[in-house]
Amino acid sequence: MPSGGSTCRRRVGAVTAAAGAIMMSSLLLLGGSRSAVPLARAFAPSATTMGTARRAAFGGATARFMSEGATESAAPKQNQQQGGGGGEEKTEEEKAAIKAAREARKAEKERKKAEKKAKKAAEKAAREEAERIHPVTYLSSSEQDSYEKFGDMSRIMSRSRTGRDFAKVSSIGSSDEAEHKPGSSVWVRGRLQSIRVKGGSCFLVLRQNSFHTVQACYFKDKSDPDGSAKMIKYLKSLTVESVIDLEGIVAEADVKSCSVGDAELQINRIHAVSKADPILPFLVEDAARSEEEVEASQGTDRPFPRLGQELRLDHRWMDLRAPANNAIMRVQSAVCQLFRESLYSRGFVEIHTPKLIAGESESGAGVFTTDYFGTRACLAQSPQLYKQMAISSDFDRVFEIGPVFRAKNSHPRRHLCEFTGLDLEMSIEDHYEETLEVIHGVFKHIFEGLETRWGNELSVIREQYPSERVTFTDEPCILHWPEAQEILTEKGFDMGDGLGDLTGAMELALGEAVKQKYGTDFFMLDKYPSSIRPFYTMPDPDDPQFSNSYDIFLRGQEICSGAQRCHDPDLVVEILEEKGIEAGDGLKAYMESFRHGVSPHAGAGFGMERVVFYYLGLDNVRKASMFPRDPNRCTP
Repeated sequence: MPSGGSTCRRRVGAVTAAAGAIMMSSLLLLGGSRSAVPLARAFAPSATTMGTARRAAFGGATARFMSEGATESAAPKQNQQQGGGGGEEKTEEEKAAIKAAREARKAEKERKKAEKKAKKAAEKAAREEAERIHPVTYLSSSEQDSYEKFGDMSRIMSRSRTGRDFAKVSSIGSSDEAEHKPGSSVWVRGRLQSIRVKGGSCFLVLRQNSFHTVQACYFKDKSDPDGSAKMIKYLKSLTVESVIDLEGIVAEADVKSCSVGDAELQINRIHAVSKADPILPFLVEDAARSEEEVEASQGTDRPFPRLGQELRLDHRWMDLRAPANNAIMRVQSAVCQLFRESLYSRGFVEIHTPKLIAGESESGAGVFTTDYFGTRACLAQSPQLYKQMAISSDFDRVFEIGPVFRAKNSHPRRHLCEFTGLDLEMSIEDHYEETLEVIHGVFKHIFEGLETRWGNELSVIREQYPSERVTFTDEPCILHWPEAQEILTEKGFDMGDGLGDLTGAMELALGEAVKQKYGTDFFMLDKYPSSIRPFYTMPDPDDPQFSNSYDIFLRGQEICSGAQRCHDPDLVVEILEEKGIEAGDGLKAYMESFRHGVSPHAGAGFGMERVVFYYLGLDNVRKASMFPRDPNRCTP
């Protein structure tokens, strides 16, 4: 075992060598070239120059160097360079101490790093929390001052009646007639049609009921920069077509692009009630453009997109937000309302007949069938049989508005597999012309009512789908079959034996001729051949090849079929045999009702969608149906 003095000398030698190595490394780093090497060697300590000056100069540095554990690597290298004898291995205790010190330094460094990271995260979380826009649970207008002025509305789950009085956009303005004038505060709910945020300002357009729009604006409040910044941030998050609640002050303004052109709303509060997806199937503004406008844009740098019919129908709820399409549905409702009004005023009773029936109700028309608890049932092709049984039940005049189903695998622009039927049936005293007069009066009431009471909707529709007003006569315009055959022959059509049905081209040509000759878009064609009419049609008394039946035309297109019905049960049986139709269980009750006595009667059935389609001059009946059904579409 070495003596204490030898151990001490060895340690001093090692320290000295380490110090020398440090100086050499520093000089090499400072020099950065080979020329620095001799200078470094000049400063390297020799084994014979260990004196008091060196111990004084390096004593403090040696202590620090040893405490930092540098002797583990530097000293052995220096001893090897000097050829000295200080290369002994460190003791296990020394190695453990050095390792512990190193791990302690590493742990401290990691702790400080984690502490710094945690501090930054906490600061970021605090900043985000301060900037976060919280949902607003609006319970009462009396507590409004305690709510944030912006933020998504909490899900409306009928928690309370808030006491807010929502205004209609159409009631806002600067005119004397406006209900909400400049200076008044109003709440409005509507769809966000468009929004533009730039710097500290925002302009948006709110749309209500599809065609009423008003501009709203917001400007940065210098007295509340933080609140204004959050408001601008929230406004930027809003997506078009979202449903929003907005409270604002009515201010006088000149706005060209909105239906409210003399006022705007200065935003005080705004909350999204239902946010729309950022990416939509198409924009409502694109769905609202006329075909002429789209076509004219195709040669420009920014052509408008063409929206195909299938895309529109796949997302019909979006398509119906376009003002004109929305207005078409309102006109559809108006037609039904006016139909009811007119018939009620004439003593008719509204009935509701079954749509699941045992057999076909219309010969020659396709029928949908289904299983009915082990037996075959059909979806009603019309309420025809039940209208007639209602007459047998002593309802002298009846009508119905209800669904009608036709399983016809056809794809023309005027065909639907399901449509809404406008049907009427009435007892007659002498002649079925009594019914034609009623029908003419009903449609005169519809046409006049649409133009006078739904003029705004018609104006909106005609902006996108141009059409002229329907012309009609004061008294029924009735053509008979021979006159129609003569007109069409003059037009160059081959009418054959005169007993065939009219084609679409024939109908249009006939409509043009009637418009030129009689000045009307609405007329009736009487005395159709019996062979092309249903079994329940009364034959003409003078020539059984023809019948007491009629079609009604609008703009040269058929919208209705009607006839005097055959109320004699024996004659019905005879006609069924002639047409080769079996009188099955579906007709048993129908025939029996006649055998128990029934008044002579006549009637007609209209397709509501066709009436709207032709009245508005549309290019496809699907535009007149809310969710159309055709051979290729059963959804949405």
